[in-house]
Amino acid sequence: MNEQKGHVIVLPYPAQGHINPMLQFAKRLISKGVKATLATTPYTIKYIDASSVHVEPISDGYDEGGFKFAPSVEAYLESFKSVGSRTLSELILKFRESPCPANCIVYDSLFPWALDVAQKFGIYKAVFLTNSASVCSIYWHIKLGRLNLPLDKEMFPISLPGLPPLHSSDLPSFIARPADHSAYLAAIMEKFEILEHNDWVLCNTFQELESEVWLGTVISSITCALIITNL
Repeated sequence: MNEQKGHVIVLPYPAQGHINPMLQFAKRLISKGVKATLATTPYTIKYIDASSVHVEPISDGYDEGGFKFAPSVEAYLESFKSVGSRTLSELILKFRESPCPANCIVYDSLFPWALDVAQKFGIYKAVFLTNSASVCSIYWHIKLGRLNLPLDKEMFPISLPGLPPLHSSDLPSFIARPADHSAYLAAIMEKFEILEHNDWVLCNTFQELESEVWLGTVISSITCALIITNL
């Protein structure tokens, strides 16, 4: 039996558009000889069918029904931060007693608190940007203060390096209607504030798909970025 090259805990936000790319990434890690464990909520585990990937529960504080039991987005994210940090720590401690301790966390960009957990245990940390590079580029320009929210109608079409002229209908709802998604937007922007504290930044794209934005913006602005190909 080949010796495994490491053990990565993959931590997605429990929604389909976040789980799918991170689950595929976990499968790629396994194909390269790395042990991968997908950590997700007890409620979500019931709907994941991935025989090749080991799955372990961590709690969001709403184990019976997940997000729909939370009174608000803000309450859900705060509960996940509090309870999730504790149960993720317990999972890392559990693996410390195993033949293959976890030595890296790849965490969803909506969970900036996972960086603190990784740092506490002295293991590698990598943020996974489940958006495309083009969307991440827009958030990056907001972070740098080159684009301010809320956007005025007079600003359209918006011109950004590596992207075609953007109208309101071209933008993610978090940017087009920030007041409707303030809690998620706050988590996203917090993520961009701490990018440099990660060992790696993973982006859900490949160069041939978004070569203009990749070469024009992402490489020059986020030097630690790593493109994940063929997910």
